[in-house]
Amino acid sequence: MAIPQMHIPGKPIALLEEFKNFALKGNVIDLAVGVIIGAAFGKIVDSLVKHLIMPTIGVMLPGEQGYLGWKFVINGKDIPYGLFLGEVVNFLIVALALYLFIVKFLGFVMKAKKAEAAAAPAPTRDQELLSEIRDLLRKQ
Repeated sequence: MAIPQMHIPGKPIALLEEFKNFALKGNVIDLAVGVIIGAAFGKIVDSLVKHLIMPTIGVMLPGEQGYLGWKFVINGKDIPYGLFLGEVVNFLIVALALYLFIVKFLGFVMKAKKAEAAAAPAPTRDQELLSEIRDLLRKQ
């Protein structure tokens, strides 16, 4: 016994149209660009931590392999806490950068925009006269 196929006319096209409207909105594209830039920034910070910061810390502290060699051995199993510390430093740098950008930079920009909007100059005498003329013309 065959299962009858349901055909809903116009629905797939409407769904495709809705998806197109959603996917091509400016906000979605901005979000995608932000995610890509964020991933690239994460890779740069990861490289900074793994290749500069943690090896520098490893040079200052005793050990043969630097932070890569920092590990506990319990019952013959290695627990590499040095790698974990590297990831913690990585996270802290990313969190600091996001804090500085979102809270400090964007907060400053938003305050400046609010101050600019609040400090709109009062209309000049010419502007007042033009507004009165416009209002009189509308009444006629």
